[in-house]
Amino acid sequence: MTKGLKINILLAILLILFAILNLIYGSVNIPADEVFNILAGKEATRDSWGYIIRESRIPQMFTAILCGASLATAGLMLQTVFRNPLAGPSILGITNGASLGVGIVMLITGGTISIGEGAVTGFLAVIIGAFLGATAVIMLLLAFASVVRGGMMLLIVGIMISFLVSSMVMLLNFFATADNIHNYVMWGMGSFSDVGSTSLPFFAITCGIGLFLAILLTKPLNALLLGDSYAVNLGTNIKHTRLLLLTATGILTATTTAFCGPVAFVGLAVPHIARIITKTANHTTLMPASMLCGAIICLACNLICVSPESTIIPLNAVTPLFGAPVIIYIMVKR
Repeated sequence: MTKGLKINILLAILLILFAILNLIYGSVNIPADEVFNILAGKEATRDSWGYIIRESRIPQMFTAILCGASLATAGLMLQTVFRNPLAGPSILGITNGASLGVGIVMLITGGTISIGEGAVTGFLAVIIGAFLGATAVIMLLLAFASVVRGGMMLLIVGIMISFLVSSMVMLLNFFATADNIHNYVMWGMGSFSDVGSTSLPFFAITCGIGLFLAILLTKPLNALLLGDSYAVNLGTNIKHTRLLLLTATGILTATTTAFCGPVAFVGLAVPHIARIITKTANHTTLMPASMLCGAIICLACNLICVSPESTIIPLNAVTPLFGAPVIIYIMVKR
């Protein structure tokens, strides 16, 4: 058994432990034996406890796992293809694009999207807005990727798109009403609790597609570590690989942002944590380690957000506690 495999097995065990803790601990105190009885399909002492476990804590647990794995994978791919340790899912403007879509829904239409003679309101309208905004930025990036030569130029284009989208969001906030601004700010704080049991399958399938694409790109990512010239000599189609990377990153970032809000620091910091733990740049080991680390950190953040000792606090108030020290360490080290 290789060292990398042993590390990933240990991370998987740690992930299971944190998942169990997320089911046991929460803003409502439920005895551990009651939690295991509910999971085994037995009747709970209180009906409300069974509802909380099945409709709240289980969806939150899976949402945190999928969101953490997706953002960490997206960050790893971007840092590899751009050879930039500070690249993350938001660097290309995809997160901001989703935020712009949500901003249009919340700040202009008041949370309603008209479709023909019907209308979509509430959380579904927010999801549609986020997907449309992120998709628009992805299509724009794919168009530039087919023209621009070199990863650094595409990175600069992504940063400029991010600035432009941010300015549009700022203008929407300026002209919006106070109530709409409040709703938008609350969404921007991030949360794993907005994905219910009905929307979880769609969230899981979409994240699964993005993660599957990322796994297929493991070998091309390893080739890109040697530089574009070496990658071409090894038979890697740089242009085709870049397009697939953008597509996978776009799917993962758009999905997580639509359902969980613009979660900060996970995609930026977690790949570095995985590199520190595994001490390798080989994506065969590094990619599953990043997925596991991202899931573990998001589960840990969710525990802090909903622990019985505190009121439910915003997710983006917790993620910098894990991410910021890692980024500072990387910057000082280099």
